[in-house]
Amino acid sequence: MKVSYSALDPHPMTRTALRFSSNGHYLVLASFGFAVLAFTVADGIAALVVCGMSGAFAILAGLIALLKNQHAKAYDNLQSQLSAFIAHDAAPSFTTDIAGEIGSQNKAALERFGRRGGQTLTRALDDVFASPATVLHRMQELAKANGAAHEDFVTRKGHARLAVHKIGETGFLWRLEDMVDRGAGGRNANSISLPMLTASKTGMILFMNEALKRLVGDRVKTLDGIFNDLPLRPGEEHEISSAAGPVRTLIAAIEGNGGRREIYFLPAAAFPVQTGDPTAFETLPVALLRLDDDGQLTDANRAARTLLGNVEIGTAFATIVEGLGRPVDDWLADALAGRGERRPEVLKVRRSDQDAFLQVTLTRVLENGSPALVAVLSDATQLKTLEAQFVQSQKMQAIGQLAGGVAHDFNNLLTAISGHCDLLLLRHDKSDPDYADLVQINQNANRAASLVGQLLAFSRKQTLKLTTIDLRDTLSDLTHLLNRLVGEKVRLSLMHATDLAPIRADKRQLEQVIMNLVVNARDAMPQGGEIRIETETVMLKEDLHRDRATIEPGDYVIVRVTDQGCGISPEQLPKIFEPFYTTKRQGEGTGLGLSTAYGIIKQTGGFIFCDTVPGQGTTFSLYFPAHEASDVAETEEVPAVQPRRVTQSGEGVILLVEDEAPVRAFASRALRLRGYTVIEAENAEDALKALEDEALAVDVFVTDVIMPGMDGPSWVREALKARPNTRVVFVSGYSEESLTQTRERIPNSVFLPKPFSLSELTATVQGQIH
Repeated sequence: MKVSYSALDPHPMTRTALRFSSNGHYLVLASFGFAVLAFTVADGIAALVVCGMSGAFAILAGLIALLKNQHAKAYDNLQSQLSAFIAHDAAPSFTTDIAGEIGSQNKAALERFGRRGGQTLTRALDDVFASPATVLHRMQELAKANGAAHEDFVTRKGHARLAVHKIGETGFLWRLEDMVDRGAGGRNANSISLPMLTASKTGMILFMNEALKRLVGDRVKTLDGIFNDLPLRPGEEHEISSAAGPVRTLIAAIEGNGGRREIYFLPAAAFPVQTGDPTAFETLPVALLRLDDDGQLTDANRAARTLLGNVEIGTAFATIVEGLGRPVDDWLADALAGRGERRPEVLKVRRSDQDAFLQVTLTRVLENGSPALVAVLSDATQLKTLEAQFVQSQKMQAIGQLAGGVAHDFNNLLTAISGHCDLLLLRHDKSDPDYADLVQINQNANRAASLVGQLLAFSRKQTLKLTTIDLRDTLSDLTHLLNRLVGEKVRLSLMHATDLAPIRADKRQLEQVIMNLVVNARDAMPQGGEIRIETETVMLKEDLHRDRATIEPGDYVIVRVTDQGCGISPEQLPKIFEPFYTTKRQGEGTGLGLSTAYGIIKQTGGFIFCDTVPGQGTTFSLYFPAHEASDVAETEEVPAVQPRRVTQSGEGVILLVEDEAPVRAFASRALRLRGYTVIEAENAEDALKALEDEALAVDVFVTDVIMPGMDGPSWVREALKARPNTRVVFVSGYSEESLTQTRERIPNSVFLPKPFSLSELTATVQGQIH
């Protein structure tokens, strides 16, 4: 295989010499002329100068000849390497010069295109795709600028990719890779007797099934080779050129990816109901409807009836489906007027016991001089279900992130409020007039902290201490508290299945969920009634689809809380698990009860569903994966024994690292009041700088987890390299989950959640020291 030198580029060192190589013989002539002149000059010095110039030109000519010889060897080497590189590539490959002339081809290119040496690449690819000159010029310009380029396009075989790489300044390497993808218009289409083809948006025929080949008599490249009256008008009759002469046929088209269309050919007399044989229309594997100018159904084939159910001729289309954004009648009117046709719309089927959605494309046709519509239907139920799941997931995730961020900031504020309130309480006794006000501030700060805890539960950022529990024992213990919650007008009954399996959950959080559901049930029955709590074990043999959720097969324990209250309206039902959404009056509820339950159940790995009938009652069903008691061995963590320095109460040096100034001020004062020496640092970098003093002895690090710059666990790990026995107290406005992965690698550490009180802080520090 010979590589044309014009497809390659010389080494930069030789490029200058090559510009003069064509004039090298002039240098030789100039050298000879100066030599002759030297003999004719009488002055000895002048003759010497002329001789020197003659020698310089001779040396320059020799140097150019040497460089030219080296360049030829470099070309031979590059030719050999490039030939070896592309020789066995399965994709056809070419090298061209800047003018597009082919210099070399690999074996695959020779087998597919024949020998094309001396021809342009445009001519070689002329039969592959339309307008190759434009495509090649565009890609070559991109390769000049970026070094390489590639482009995907449609060929008669499907999709293909053409790639080009720049070689030096004037050479290019091209590679053509086929990506055969015929979709529905491939082998499967040959199994149907209905003639069909697949065409690109430019009118090139990419595929013809055997039925169409028999009809037209040969393989045709473009649509104008079949149709005598382009452009195509789906739903209308066209005249085509068949092997037996001109034939009238009805066209049905389905839009595909990349501008491709699948075009089906029906007998022209098959579509009207009044005449012709409807067999072909009835068995067509495309759901089709025919509507008159009043929007009433005049025909529906078998595929359409499968999607819609049994519909009667003469039924208004607007009574079969409903629009999601605009009235169906308005859309039909626009299509009949020639506006908005062939633009698909997603509609919901009215006559369906389950949610069903269709993507409908309308095409305007003329029937006996009157406008009519042909509707092509495709099932969009799964698409809409996935879309709804995604939207709901995104919404809940965004709300959860917001709730978690708000909870973190509020915890910092509440720590400062309750902490400074504790400091004030230390200076006031119960007889002081201000003591009751300070107690009120402290109690309301604690209520706010509880509210923030519910936000963390909804955002699933709280820490669950999962254990294997028996619901019969847990609910029985909880019944005494629940009876006091429901009051005298409401009866509470508890029923368990005999074969109830244990579950894996956080007992305290599960009790919170049950209490929230029971309180809501009580509030839904102001006149009294019965609340039933029932449990059972079920085995799901197949996927259970409920409320956009899918429960996989397996054993589950179900807890049902049922009331006889007012129920929930259909408009309110989709919103009940959103935080701060409540139907109660001002001051009667926060709107966080059900959202908290939702977060806890989902974090446990379970599911929660609501069934309600307005005016009759509501049932909340909780699904938990069943666990065998032996699945998870209950073990208690045995803390590693570490050497501790024995100190008196209130003695010790504390390094306090907290980026929130009010929290740092409260914690510092609280610890100093207990007799500790406190070193304050605003961030991790300041803390590490303070620890550079080797004479400084520190007993406990008290540090925030999340801080600007280096976070708490990171700087503590760095500090423990030099002070391995120092104990650590991590504090955070987020849950302990933010520390779970790193805390396991940090010995002698405990977690103190914000907001914390003065006594909780000092007791935790004292516990670490002693």
